[in-house]
Amino acid sequence: MRNIVLASAALAGIVASANATFTGYTVVHSVNAGYNQYQVFGSFNGATDTVLNAFQIHAQAGSSLQGFVHADALTGGAPSTVAGTWNPQFVLAPGAADSFVCIGGGTGFASGNSTNADPGFGAAGFNQTGIPDGATAGVAGWFNSNPPNLQGRVNASGQVLLAQFVLGANDTAGRTFFMKVGYNDGVAGSPVQFGEGLFSLPTPGAVALLGLAGLAARRRRA
Repeated sequence: MRNIVLASAALAGIVASANATFTGYTVVHSVNAGYNQYQVFGSFNGATDTVLNAFQIHAQAGSSLQGFVHADALTGGAPSTVAGTWNPQFVLAPGAADSFVCIGGGTGFASGNSTNADPGFGAAGFNQTGIPDGATAGVAGWFNSNPPNLQGRVNASGQVLLAQFVLGANDTAGRTFFMKVGYNDGVAGSPVQFGEGLFSLPTPGAVALLGLAGLAARRRRA
């Protein structure tokens, strides 16, 4: 009986792992130091799902992967749209209004974040203000160069931080991006699965609310 119970438990674990899937992207918006800050999370329904890489990020029609605000070690902490890096280790302080990408993990040099740029970023790697984009498909991505550290494992909410985008206070026109992710169940040698989807900065609902807020302000001035 004990062996049967153990076998059943193992089978249940395999089924749970097989059923663990990417469920989409979650965008969290906040205003930080006067800038619009958007944190993009990959969402999953498996307790041990672990992201390995994010790739083929591509701006949809009318959107752009340029014009983001950086305030990191390359800019001396000063907000800039003409200098900066996407490297999470170059973030100067936790919670800074700085654009960066990652596969989970912390920020700053002491964090040891092992996120690296893939070749699609070109010779400059992370050290550029925008993200390279192809004419019809994304070319750039980033990955955890040390997967055994499980840096990309989901948190208690089933999410993994993949990027933080910072835009100017008046930059609220709305941008939509497509992106893919590769992930597994966090066990060495386990099969890699892939998910893909769209996310918006701000989300479509937020764009509508911003429009209503502007309309209300105009009515108050009338």
